[in-house]
Amino acid sequence: MFDALVIGSGPAGLAIAAALGEAGLKVQGLSPTDPAAPWPNTYGVWRDELEALGLTHLLGHCWTNCVTYQGDREIALQRAYGLFDKDKLQGHWLRQGDRSGVTWHRGSAAQLEHLPHHSQLTTHSGETLSARIVVDASGHKPVFLQRPPAAGVAYQAAYGIVGRFSSPPVAPQQFVLMDYRSDYLSTEERSQPPTFLYAMDLGDDVYFVEETSLAYCPAVSFDVLKDRLYRRLAHRGVQVTEVHHVEHCLFPMNLPLPDFQQRVVGFGGAASMVHPASGYLVGAMLRRAPGLAQAIAQALDTPNTSPQSTARAAWTALWPSDRVRKHYLYLFGLENLMRFDEARLQRFFATFFQMPQAHWSGFLADTLTIPELLVAMLGLFGQAPNDIRWGLMQSVGYDGDLLWRSLLGR
Repeated sequence: MFDALVIGSGPAGLAIAAALGEAGLKVQGLSPTDPAAPWPNTYGVWRDELEALGLTHLLGHCWTNCVTYQGDREIALQRAYGLFDKDKLQGHWLRQGDRSGVTWHRGSAAQLEHLPHHSQLTTHSGETLSARIVVDASGHKPVFLQRPPAAGVAYQAAYGIVGRFSSPPVAPQQFVLMDYRSDYLSTEERSQPPTFLYAMDLGDDVYFVEETSLAYCPAVSFDVLKDRLYRRLAHRGVQVTEVHHVEHCLFPMNLPLPDFQQRVVGFGGAASMVHPASGYLVGAMLRRAPGLAQAIAQALDTPNTSPQSTARAAWTALWPSDRVRKHYLYLFGLENLMRFDEARLQRFFATFFQMPQAHWSGFLADTLTIPELLVAMLGLFGQAPNDIRWGLMQSVGYDGDLLWRSLLGR
């Protein structure tokens, strides 16, 4: 009998399995693939988020020349950005798990039965695994986790290339968070969902360039993103000469929060932990996994506790009322961004990144308290151009229910 069974071996699964093991629990993971298999996509994070955790050694690249382009303006962000070394990040969690005795079973989950003092999972091959609590970290389409029906799901989509180019697509040693310039598009195309360039110099004349749709429903297709990326580059006289890796990224930004009364615990995308207004997730998982693991360990310290009691304690730790309130404020922000056309979106971000750095950085990382978040949002409203203010006020009518839920915390 294991204390905890973790479903999924992606970043979320490895993070929570390692944290549960570090909390002194006997942990088993279930995955259809090798937990050490390479991850296909890249993961970025602001360096100061890792500094606070003492984990900057997990970065493969880091840039201090970080900018965003809004219209014809280049805005220096004065904040260092990093790209995880995927092997180091994966190895960090695997080694943590190895030290605390985490084991992994190869297989796919088929059925789950909750008994008075433990849960029993059956795999598709007929094997049974038992644990006192099950943590579903299987991604945005979880195996067992239940959430309310989703309507109007917005997706962040991106098509990216790692390779060499006829000339640098961005300045040497530079990171570009957002380049919304659309001078390469026709007037008609500019009325379609806006996209931006996310790009960085990886050294040795290798660059990563990615055309990204921040959020849209329905998702912007990879074909459109690829076409825009190549046209954007060509407009600036840049041709792709070598392709080392192609990245496809697609994930939901505004899935409903899970049912907090269920007897399965979620983590990562399965638990709707993606930041609704930015798409960031890995930094949040690094920060929040230890707290969730400690809450589960404390609940399991009570003899013969039920899966329902343990799950209730876990959900309270992962989604306390203040975090739920902030979540609905971020959803309100997301709805605003999706209603803005390209010109208004550029003016919004030009205002956003000229707020005090503590405000915009805390907003993107979800590290502000409720009072701090409200101060930041009111400050942005006060500094924004009139058309942005008007758009925000109109959204109160469209999305007032999100503001109401932010007050209720549910």
